[in-house]
Amino acid sequence: MEYPNLKEPYKVLLKKGEFIDQSRLGPSAAPRVVPFKIYHPVDHDLDKMPVIIWSHGFGGNANGAAFISRFLAGQGYILVHITHLGTDSSLWEGKPGHPWDILQKVKISREDTLARFNDVPFVLDQLKIWAQENPDVGQYMDFDALGMSGHSFGAMTTQVMAGQKFPDVDGSLISIKEDRFKAGILYSPVPIRHLVDESVSDEEIFGSINIPLLHMSGTEDDSPLEGFGYQYRLAVYEHTGIDEKYLLVKEGGDHMVYNGTRGKLGDSDLREVHEDLILKAALAFWDMQLKGDDAAAAWIKDGGLAAYVGERGTFS
Repeated sequence: MEYPNLKEPYKVLLKKGEFIDQSRLGPSAAPRVVPFKIYHPVDHDLDKMPVIIWSHGFGGNANGAAFISRFLAGQGYILVHITHLGTDSSLWEGKPGHPWDILQKVKISREDTLARFNDVPFVLDQLKIWAQENPDVGQYMDFDALGMSGHSFGAMTTQVMAGQKFPDVDGSLISIKEDRFKAGILYSPVPIRHLVDESVSDEEIFGSINIPLLHMSGTEDDSPLEGFGYQYRLAVYEHTGIDEKYLLVKEGGDHMVYNGTRGKLGDSDLREVHEDLILKAALAFWDMQLKGDDAAAAWIKDGGLAAYVGERGTFS
């Protein structure tokens, strides 16, 4: 059964800019800059729209996952993509060789990882100011209906915002949870077993996640850099400390389908099929969580989404 709430899409426009955090230093030792890209609908009849943050993967930037955010914006959401300098495409741009080969040799410091996480609450604070200064879009931003999402490293960022513990520079587990988020989507969740001591249990790491999350992966969702298989990603879902959680595993789905680019992966005959599942599952989840839509909740919880996925994957 097709998702019942799908409507004729609104026209979608973009806004770009950057926020400057005077309280933190960026990779160049100047005040930290956080570039952003906003997808928003126009010519609509809506009073307010939920706002969803998108965090890119390792070596990516705010331009990734355009097909997801254009679709969601066309259905009445405002998507804010941010670039995390220090873990972004500047690591490989302008350098000889394939980006994946370059990224495999890059060592990211704990400080750069924590800086990425701290970009998110900073952006939320700045967005409220930006909304007042840009009322053509800002007047429609519903800051009481905030969602967090991201791909790969961005999924890890989403996990941390949702309450997952993460090791500080000295290895101590800390929480950087952002309480303003109501729900999140993890496009290729990232376990962090390799970053913590063996004595630390998965429950200690993931058990403090306490907002609903939709986890998306695929049977070919291997890590392009670390080499682990998709089953390793399921630890995040299995040990999340909240009963309301959802898992979509696409048969034959790979790691880069969420970004909209293939990297070193060859063309996939399943790309359109998988993109369709991603879009419909994401829309229904956000409609349920951020708009409180009963039809969306029924489609997800009463078997409609599982039936729609069918033999193309599994939904639980």
